[in-house]
Parts: sequence; structure tokens; C-alpha cells
Amino acid sequence: MTPPSLLEVHELSMRFGGLTAVDGLSFTARASEITAVIGPNGAGKTTVFNCITGFYRPTSGGIALSAPGDGTLALERMPGHLIARRARVARTFQNIRLFAGMTVLENLLVAQHNALMPSVVNGLLAVFGLAGHARAERAAIERACFWLDAVDLTARADDPAGALPYGAQRRLEIARAMCTCPVLLCLDEPAAGLNPRESDELSVLLRRIRDGAGGEPGCSILLIEHDMGVVMRISDHIVVLDHGRKISDGTPADVRADPAVIAAYLGEGDEDEVTESAA
Repeated sequence: MTPPSLLEVHELSMRFGGLTAVDGLSFTARASEITAVIGPNGAGKTTVFNCITGFYRPTSGGIALSAPGDGTLALERMPGHLIARRARVARTFQNIRLFAGMTVLENLLVAQHNALMPSVVNGLLAVFGLAGHARAERAAIERACFWLDAVDLTARADDPAGALPYGAQRRLEIARAMCTCPVLLCLDEPAAGLNPRESDELSVLLRRIRDGAGGEPGCSILLIEHDMGVVMRISDHIVVLDHGRKISDGTPADVRADPAVIAAYLGEGDEDEVTESAA
């Protein structure tokens, strides 16, 4: 049975002056699947992510997310903070963006600030140590501990995040994103800089996030990645871009056999956008 659609990107275009970074892109990311977006340097991958997560407002086109209990949300019309909070779309970046001076545990707790401080009233409850905030704080710590265990960082909970090895920082960033309870996790080059063992561990973690474990619901993943070994191992669906246009769309087997992909994209180095300087 085909999983239901979660994210529908329809005729998405993004222009920076005379430069077209994304040109009429359409694709579907389904629930309970890992969808990878690949392509060579300047293909428009991160621009697509920036449009989905609210960093850019698309020039034209639509981005529809089927949010549980909230109907269909038009992400292209929503500010970034509402995409994160209401649509429950979480994101990591190609360059790690942890709070290096905070502990590993604190990084996971700060991701849950909306649950801990949803109103001025709860802020006052926190000051006086009253029950409402105490319950929310216990729940936040339990969720943080769950993800610390999931990414094998429980023993480093009290260490500064900046003191972790590079691969552990990558896992912590994913755990922090998962602490926001997303329905869609957008990962920008999560395997960048990892050695083969760490890439294998990442693959296991992402499949576990997709499938759900330990009582956690499964979470759909949208992935930009240059490591074709990781992409082909874990992806249910792959979208291939070239100069902002889609040239292939299908299963890993479909994409692997596509002559255009074989000729121009698989095995080439990746990322990223020429659009930042243009913008």
C-alpha cells in the first residue's frame, strides 16, 4: 500500500534577480518515507529547503503540508517560525549550528522552549516552582534523555556540546531537531565530514527515526546528501535536480538506472548554492 502524501511541492520557482535557482519544480514526499534530493553543485537543493522551511519566500508555486489535526497548510505563505511550530517541520544545516557553550542536555532542552514557556503564565509558574511548569520540565527532560540514548550520547550529557567529536555533534543536532516532535525532518548534508563507520551509524539512526522506536512515532525525512552510499541505502524515494529543474524522480533503483543520472550526477561532488552571493 502506497503511503499517503505528506508534502506536495508544485511548480516551485525561486529567482534572485536574473538568476533562476529553482525552475518549476514539482515532487511529492510521502509519510513514513525518506525522500532524498540530490544533484551537482548549484542544482538548487538548499534553495528548495530554504523555501520549504521559510527562509525564502518562493517567487511562485506552492508547498502544501498535510499536518495531522491541522489540515493542509500552505507553507509558501507561512513565516518560518510558524512552519517550525505549527506545521512541525524541523531542520538541520550543512554547517553545524549547536550552542557550543551549553551542555549536550541543555541543547536538547532549549529546543523544547515552546513547551516549557508557552505563555507568561507558565513563566510565572516557573519562577514560583508551581506544578504546571514542573510537569512540563519533567516531560522535556524525559524526551531529551530518550534522544540522548537514541544517539548514544547519554554519557556526554553534561559535557559542552562544542567538546564533542564532529560525528557526535552531527547526531546531537539531529536529536535536537527531533526534540521538537516534527512530522517532517529536513536534513541538509547530515553525512558531510563523517567517516564510513559514522555514515553507517547515521544510516541506522535515520531509518530508526523514519520507522519509529521506543514508543516514538515515525517521522518522515527530507534529505539533501552528496554521499551516494547513504542515499542509496536509506532512501525510499529520490528526486534529482539539475540547474533548478527536476531530471529524475523515483525509487533508488529507478534513479540508479536513469541514463541522465548515470551520465551527469551519481558520484559527483555536491553542494551547494550559488544563490547566497546572488541574493
